[in-house]
Amino acid sequence: MGTTIQLTAADGHRFAAYVAGPADAKAGIVVVQEIFGVNHHIRDMADRFAALGYAVVAPALFDRTERNVELGYTADDIAKGRDTRMKLSDPQVMADIEAAAAHMAGKKLGIVGYCFGGTVAWWGSTRSTSFAAASCWYGGGIAGTKDERPHCAVQMHFGEKDASIPMTDVDAIRAAQPAVDAYVYMGAQHGFGCDERGSFSAPDYELAQTRTIEFFAKTLG
Repeated sequence: MGTTIQLTAADGHRFAAYVAGPADAKAGIVVVQEIFGVNHHIRDMADRFAALGYAVVAPALFDRTERNVELGYTADDIAKGRDTRMKLSDPQVMADIEAAAAHMAGKKLGIVGYCFGGTVAWWGSTRSTSFAAASCWYGGGIAGTKDERPHCAVQMHFGEKDASIPMTDVDAIRAAQPAVDAYVYMGAQHGFGCDERGSFSAPDYELAQTRTIEFFAKTLG
């Protein structure tokens, strides 16, 4: 189990972050939230990477608009999450990601994100030089920024039946980024990696997580 600390971004904004794993780890991972805040699912994912020996930081990106946001997966939660996300600017998001990375200065870093965080993980590869690897799970905004140039190794995970990410978007991403491993999980829906959603698919989560773990082992050591 981890703990919550306070970090400070370059613009002076102070925000919460869930941290887990050994402080003396040689490698670290920034875990990026969905539109539901640093909720139980995100803390659980952070703990899973920490159990593998990584130092982990999960920044509370929504603290810029409302502190302590921790949502579930009802229709009302989705509406509130989308509204809260729209109040954030991309530079603000990246400032907090950089602060999370800076907390683990000196370590070789990876970034992994889910839903909204999947897009942010992609930006971690293109708009930052802090990371050696990025694993992006069903990021709906990746297609819109598909032509950005990554500075590190990247892999992506998409569900074939994701209602918010059509396969035409995945095809466009693959065409723009031929060096990126973009995996598609047949029959899987959006959020297939979250065991608190109705769309959870255990076999697809296990395969995607295995690929992510192997990817970080190879790129981060």
